[in-house]
Amino acid sequence: MDIRDDVVREDPFATALRAAITARGLGLDRIQERLRHRGTTISVAALSYWQSGRRRPERRGSLVAVRHLEEVLDVPPGSLTALLGAPRARGRTKRPFHGPSLEEMWPARARLGPLLSRVDTDTDEALTRISLHVQVEVAADRGLRTVRTRQVLRANRDGVDRWLTVQDITENGPSPSIVPLRSCRLGRVARDERTGVVAAELLFDRPLARGETIVVEHGTDMVGPPYPRGDDTYCRKFRAPIHDYVVEVRFDPAELPVSCHHYTMTPAHQDPEHHRRMPVTPDGYTHAVALGFGPGTFCVGWRWPDD
Repeated sequence: MDIRDDVVREDPFATALRAAITARGLGLDRIQERLRHRGTTISVAALSYWQSGRRRPERRGSLVAVRHLEEVLDVPPGSLTALLGAPRARGRTKRPFHGPSLEEMWPARARLGPLLSRVDTDTDEALTRISLHVQVEVAADRGLRTVRTRQVLRANRDGVDRWLTVQDITENGPSPSIVPLRSCRLGRVARDERTGVVAAELLFDRPLARGETIVVEHGTDMVGPPYPRGDDTYCRKFRAPIHDYVVEVRFDPAELPVSCHHYTMTPAHQDPEHHRRMPVTPDGYTHAVALGFGPGTFCVGWRWPDD
C-alpha cells in the first residue's frame, strides 16, 4: 500500500483516539470497564474499530460514550468530539472542518482585520493541522526571548503553497522577527508596531499536491534585551483541531518561576479552565501535551517568587 495514500484516508478522530489511548497506557478492556462504571456500555470491538478508523461513533449513545472516553483518557473535554463534526455520509467522502474565523480567535478583532487584509488567508482552511511542537525560551530578565515552531501539515487540495502565522506575543512594543528555518521562506509580512502584532506568510519550497504532507519550521525572535515580559504566559490559538500539540518551556536556571501551569479557553468563552500544574526541573525545563485539541486556546502560565 502506498504510504501517502494511507495518510490521506486517515481519520483525525481515529488518530487522536489512538494517540490518547497510547499516552494513557490503558488496554481496551480496562477502558471498557471504566466506561461501564460511568454507565456506558461499549464493546471492545467497537473501541478497536474506532481507533483503527474502520468505524466512527455516530449514534447518540456512541457520542455520549465519546464524552466519557475523554474523561477516561484524561484529554480536554470536547477534544475528541470536535474531531467528529456532523455525522458523515456513508463512503469515503470527507466533510471539511469549518471553525471560527481568524478574527474571532482574537478578542480585539478590530486590530487584526487590517493586518489580515495585507496577507493571503485563503490557504488557512486548505491545510490540516497534524502536529505542532513549540519550544519557548524565557530569558533571565523574565521576558520571552525566542519561540521555535515545528509543525506537520497536510494539504486538502492541490496547489497549497503557504502557511499563515499570526503572532500576538509582545502586546505593546516592537513586533518580533519571523525567521524561516526549514521547508519555507518568508513571504509578505504585515506588522502593527503600535501593538506588536505581526502576520506573516511562510512560503513552502514548492506547492503541495492534495494529501501531501510537509514539515515546516520557523522561529520567532523577540527584540531585546530587555525582552518583552507581557503577562507571563505563552498561549497558542487553534481555530481547527490538531492531532497533537507539544509545548516546551525553558527558563534561565538563574531565574526560575515559583510555579507553572497550563489551562485552556474556548472561542466562545475566554474564561480559563482545566488548570493543571507543570513541574519545573532545577535546570528550568517543563512541558505540556494536548491531544486532539481545538478549536480553542492552550496557555502556559507561570508565577515568579516576588509576584
